[in-house]
Amino acid sequence: MVGIFSLVTGRPGPSGFGSASTAEQVTEGIDAANLTAIVTGGASGIGLEAARVLALRKAHVIIAARNMEAAKEAKQLILQENESARVDILKLDLCSIKSVRSFVDNFIALDLPLNVLINNAGVMFCPFQVSEDGIEMQFATNHLGHFLLTNLLLDKMKQTAKASGVEGRIINLSSIAHTYTYEEGIRFDKINDQIGYSDKKAYGQSKLANILHANELSRRLQEEGVNITANSVHPGVIMTPLMRHSSFLMHFLKLFTFFIWKNVPQGAATTCYVALHPKVKGVSGKYFLDCNEFQPSAFATDKVLGRKLWDFSNKLIKSVSED
Repeated sequence: MVGIFSLVTGRPGPSGFGSASTAEQVTEGIDAANLTAIVTGGASGIGLEAARVLALRKAHVIIAARNMEAAKEAKQLILQENESARVDILKLDLCSIKSVRSFVDNFIALDLPLNVLINNAGVMFCPFQVSEDGIEMQFATNHLGHFLLTNLLLDKMKQTAKASGVEGRIINLSSIAHTYTYEEGIRFDKINDQIGYSDKKAYGQSKLANILHANELSRRLQEEGVNITANSVHPGVIMTPLMRHSSFLMHFLKLFTFFIWKNVPQGAATTCYVALHPKVKGVSGKYFLDCNEFQPSAFATDKVLGRKLWDFSNKLIKSVSED
């Protein structure tokens, strides 16, 4: 109830920020000139806003996007506002394991450091379909693609953190929708089954996976003694291109729930806060809502489930790669 009250009123939480705070406000005065950040899905919506604000704070931003025309337009938009912005674009289709590997190869070839990885891109409420690798689309895009991307970039992040002495940060964009998933949380044995498929529950499953991934990654990084944190965030309810599969439903709902909806600058705030703010230094394995730590579902804090998902994801990627 406290979360709902804060969401409706915009009242700041312990961090000093709340649901009404914008990405610019939560990063005001922060100099990120020594940071390089990758933002997946940075060509539109809250991903673009996060990329814009990180560039505004002088970070070198790599926009990873499936649609390169949109990425070029996003880069130009940022440069029009900020001529000194450092922005590059690279192609990334998260529902393709081949594309994820190609993106990482292309990024490594740039010989850049990597301080911040924002796993922002996603699809939502898709009718049942499978990726080119034969994996259910929402799970493939929202979780598996980001899981592989993160694993392949970890060595670069570790090298950067060690060489620079600056904490690396990984942020997974999840959703409050992680609470609405299948009965068992993750349908490991039926991940690609059309029978029993629910577009809403499959989305919730993928968003639950985002939190479990961040938590298990955080545990492993801490165990290894690496100066990198991993957290997950709920950006809020925002009308973005993510909702293209359910735009009528969402516009209808918005008529009755207008008081909980955020605009894009507010929607990108929690991402930017966790990515840059000094108050989050050393904080890892947490879930953030409205720029404040929040307690996720019981499934999301299940360590056994998190480890099972980690092993399952690795095996799934290996099976696809061997085909």
